[in-house]
Amino acid sequence: MPSVRPISPTEHRDHLATLPSASFLQTPGWARVKSEWRSESLGWFDDAGKQVGVALVLYRKLPKLNRYLAYLPEGPVIDWGSDDLGAWLDPMVRHLRKQGAFAVRIGPPVVTRRWTTAQVKEGIADPAVRLLGEIPPAERTPAGARVVAQLHELGWRHQGVEGGFAAGQPQFVFQVPLRSADGTQLSEDEVLKGMNQLWRRNIKKAAKEGVEVTRGTREDLVAFHELYVHTAQRDHFTPRPLSYFETMYDALCADAPERFTLWLARHDGDLVASTIAIRVGEHAWYSYGASSTEKREVRGSNAIQWAMIRDAIAAGAAVYDLRGITETLDADDAHVGLIQFKVGTGGEAVEYAGEWDLPVNRALYKAFQVYLQRRG
Repeated sequence: MPSVRPISPTEHRDHLATLPSASFLQTPGWARVKSEWRSESLGWFDDAGKQVGVALVLYRKLPKLNRYLAYLPEGPVIDWGSDDLGAWLDPMVRHLRKQGAFAVRIGPPVVTRRWTTAQVKEGIADPAVRLLGEIPPAERTPAGARVVAQLHELGWRHQGVEGGFAAGQPQFVFQVPLRSADGTQLSEDEVLKGMNQLWRRNIKKAAKEGVEVTRGTREDLVAFHELYVHTAQRDHFTPRPLSYFETMYDALCADAPERFTLWLARHDGDLVASTIAIRVGEHAWYSYGASSTEKREVRGSNAIQWAMIRDAIAAGAAVYDLRGITETLDADDAHVGLIQFKVGTGGEAVEYAGEWDLPVNRALYKAFQVYLQRRG
């Protein structure tokens, strides 16, 4: 059974560098982004003392009590293919209990189901289909089924959320595979061919209209943020402050220079779209996006996405991840427009195992759930 102990951010970073990829939410830099939470890096070690796993733990304090929810977003980074997950998770839980955790929340980075673009489009067009889960998937992964079964047996509780957007991380995402089934890298032409006609036309139109997409510097975060606030007002969400993105830039770039990239799309000098991309090894994410209400006809949003996808291909990434979608396929739902935009890339809808809680102190865990319901 592997043993678990705290490690330094450097040991954490060095171990991640040996892996094909891991979620950016499990990097030491993410602890600096979430500085309002106490954080800790943990390492798993085999009998020979070799490091075999890693995790970033964020401790969320209970009001008025010195007890914590120990949260591992999209982690821990361990061997999820193991037939004995208890051997990995039990020593972690013992350590977290000593740190004052009343409950532990994990997000296994394990895929359970996949749906093709065609299936998602058919689902949206069919009035009888309300949710993605109502469509038989193109693939059910045996690895995902094994993880889910083991977590149930070990007493973990799945945090199911109506519609697919949790308070934590999304269970449903949309991804564009950048490698073929045999593992070879797809070319730009092959990825472009997978997109729908509208996307290809819009990418061509943006080029014809003279939209220029460039990488930004830290100083360009001010311009990104102005456009992002404009987007938030238009689309009715609460924007994060500029300082959040500056911290994110500094923290993630300190982990690895290529981890955080700011992209800017301009037309005749006007900023029409701006995005943030994150990459850890072979996994590239579209993290934040902003677009102007004016000049939508020059298709800056398509141009900037295509630049990000091309950059991910050039970096040898296996997947371009457009992050969360809701599970709803109801054509009247406000979230469907976002799904339709992402579906145009020709990728696939992917369901992860979701987030799971293990109550360590049942009474406090119950009180915490009541507190969240009152706030929610």
